[in-house]
Amino acid sequence: MRQFTGLRFAPLASCALMGLAAASPAMAGGFAVREQSAEFQGMSFAGAAAAGGGLSGMFWNPAVAAYAPKGYSSESDAALILGNIDITAKAGTTLLGSPGLAADTGNMAKPALVPASYMAYRLSENAVLALSLNSPFGLATDPPNRAWVGQTHNRLSELKTFNAAPTLAVRLAPGLSVGFGAQIEYVEGKFQNAFPSLPTAPTALDISVEGKDTAYGFTAGVNWAPTSQTSIGLGYRSAINHNLKGSISIPASPIPAQVTGNPTEVALTLPDIATLSLRQSLNDKLRVTGTVEWTHWSDVQKLEVDCPSLGAPFCTNANHIANSIPLRWVDGWMFALGGEYDFNKQLQLRSGIAYEMSPIQDPINRTTGLPDQNRFYLSGGASYKLSDMLTADLAYTHFWGLGGGTDRNQPVLAPPGSFVRVVGDVSESADIISGAIKFKLNP
Repeated sequence: MRQFTGLRFAPLASCALMGLAAASPAMAGGFAVREQSAEFQGMSFAGAAAAGGGLSGMFWNPAVAAYAPKGYSSESDAALILGNIDITAKAGTTLLGSPGLAADTGNMAKPALVPASYMAYRLSENAVLALSLNSPFGLATDPPNRAWVGQTHNRLSELKTFNAAPTLAVRLAPGLSVGFGAQIEYVEGKFQNAFPSLPTAPTALDISVEGKDTAYGFTAGVNWAPTSQTSIGLGYRSAINHNLKGSISIPASPIPAQVTGNPTEVALTLPDIATLSLRQSLNDKLRVTGTVEWTHWSDVQKLEVDCPSLGAPFCTNANHIANSIPLRWVDGWMFALGGEYDFNKQLQLRSGIAYEMSPIQDPINRTTGLPDQNRFYLSGGASYKLSDMLTADLAYTHFWGLGGGTDRNQPVLAPPGSFVRVVGDVSESADIISGAIKFKLNP
């Protein structure tokens, strides 16, 4: 059996895991990335899992692919995320007032461009073969004030995922379709913090943990259209259990290339997601849409750094858990309501609102790498038919966090038994601009 030992390494592992637990300020609860469709972003993702919209709905519900047109069709999306996330330390912070250490992070949300692609080919009247390519989790936090009072907690947190989902969608009966697909997912992460000791200086060296992994899951869904005016979709994306294999290292000085240290393994569960959506036509031109989404973040209760082998200076024993960080996250929920209006034969207009409940509901669980909060979305968008073959989508969303500070303790190497505490106010908002091109070719 593995042993829970290695106290010399525990503070270092704690730093790395706090970064990993809070890999990025992704624009959905936890560290998920919801920006997978310009069309549905324009309605704050209301109706995303119900057939009747574009092919990108298959991200939430693979049964949507059964409604692809005859022949070949595709959709290419890209979302530019311009976030603003800042932590300002306040009374109770251990290093507040220390010479050379800033009291706030500055805007640590790195701009990100998130691509997504979808392709479908109709095999027969009742069967469609499809493929989606997405980045469902990730982005990054990178405090511009690297020398800040929480530098032993976080200097850089990056997590990137790349997911391919080959899918088969089948119409079982008029108005009833199902879809199934595999998920092939690659993940890589890099997390840095200042060397954990007191006193800490602005020039403190970095501890760096890096790792990567490929793992597998599945998707499944059903869509029911009892009438030509109503479409109800239920989609599911399974959890994927990753084991990031890499190393922990420390540079010889602040600038040169890092010296590789000990091999490490970090278990990371990317949670399962269920999405229920409705698309209802009120007349020939107007439709209302709605979505309720559940994300199983309570499945992510802790993260562990494992040393598979003995090695100085970080791993004092072989095949043991060097540290375990409790997260205590709860399940996430999102509720969205939107609408779509056919202005004319070429132009569709849409808008939507959404409220999302973060999996982080307590300051002691809100890390400095991901100060995630409950949030409110407001969106608008449009589609323009350029020709019988081409349609362009455009969307804009603004969201803002609804409050929630951080209060985190982190052990340090010296003096033994000491901690660095960060108590801070968090502000969070983002502007998101998305575009897409839809193409269809009917033989």
